[in-house]
Amino acid sequence: TELAVLRGRVDGLEARVGELEATQFSTTTKLAGRASWFFGATKAKGGKSSERDSYNSQYGATSFSYDLALAFKTSFTGKDLLFTRLRQGNADNALGGKGYNLTGLDYPSNSGNIVRIGRLYYRFPLGSSFTAVVGPRMRNTENFGYKPSAYTAGGHPQLELFSGRLGVPGVWSKTTGAGFGAIYSNKASVEKGSPYLTLAANYVAEKGNISDPTAGGFMTDGAEASTTAQLAYGTKQWGLAAGYRYSQCGSTFGKATEFARSNGYSQNCADSVGESSGADAHSWALNAFWRPADSGLIPSISASVGASYLNGDFDYNTADEFASWMVGLQWSDVFLDGNALGMAVGQPQFAASLDSGTPDDGNYAMELWYSFQVTDNITVAPGIYWLSNPAGDLSSADDSMGIFGGVVQTRFKF
Repeated sequence: TELAVLRGRVDGLEARVGELEATQFSTTTKLAGRASWFFGATKAKGGKSSERDSYNSQYGATSFSYDLALAFKTSFTGKDLLFTRLRQGNADNALGGKGYNLTGLDYPSNSGNIVRIGRLYYRFPLGSSFTAVVGPRMRNTENFGYKPSAYTAGGHPQLELFSGRLGVPGVWSKTTGAGFGAIYSNKASVEKGSPYLTLAANYVAEKGNISDPTAGGFMTDGAEASTTAQLAYGTKQWGLAAGYRYSQCGSTFGKATEFARSNGYSQNCADSVGESSGADAHSWALNAFWRPADSGLIPSISASVGASYLNGDFDYNTADEFASWMVGLQWSDVFLDGNALGMAVGQPQFAASLDSGTPDDGNYAMELWYSFQVTDNITVAPGIYWLSNPAGDLSSADDSMGIFGGVVQTRFKF
């Protein structure tokens, strides 16, 4: 009797498993989702009253926006990865970088509530130490193999300048497009917990999907491409890294003062007859971090410094050198296990030198936030930030206008 009962149960399980196998779309695909909400506002302080009132009238309202990211991770061999990410958001506001790009937070996106393909690339091993990556929609900084910062892990930083770009947007440019790259690491050959070496390089063309070589293309003068490399050495507790990026005319420089951003490629990308001028830029960055073995009064420390040198056919009085730096502190398990407290200060990317004349583009940024772990999958993080002069040298005379921001970010992971 017992065997008959067990046989009936087994037959039922086999039927249910067969139904699952017939209806599932892949045996190797996993879904990782993140839904983020942003409730907050910015407000201009100081400067000329006309400029201050103009900013507040256009961007000073409290806003409530969202960002949704769905990542599909598919493996065919158990060691490779086909990565597809869908992205949708409606952060058409100051928290998304409108008005002054430096006010933008790390996670908001604005697709006009339309689902878009944010990433599509394939990563696979070449032996035990090398990994290759190729795809029509990849990002340079996501394929370094090592992130030399403790400020971006285990917490919820505010400004994209400090988080996604590590304070050095010249190298951590987040260039996205068609490309390929390779990563070398000797982590597998060293003892667990010992320092290991990581070397990565990749090529990403922002306009690689265009067939007109004058307006885009892959590995053409109009590709607006970045060739980026990073050499890193360290462990999960500490690390050092040196980065370099060669960027073609038109390639993004990311977060910067409005003066630096508007002059980023004021070199003429085309000559008098409409052909490529060959204008380009060379950027470097140094990053370092250290975190204590146990949580307590001593925070983790992350620091970076970088510069960019622009070359080409300059217009009069345009920037030919950028610079930036940051220092970030983060405390873990503050008040309760899983909670974190963080703060950062630095100078966002500014024009350090002009082709002619002296720039007055100096500015400072700082943020303070607390991340509260409601559950394993829900995090609430209130924070504030201050930008001393986001317009940079575009400010009227000496009347620099600052921006104060406050936001509550809620993140759902599933």
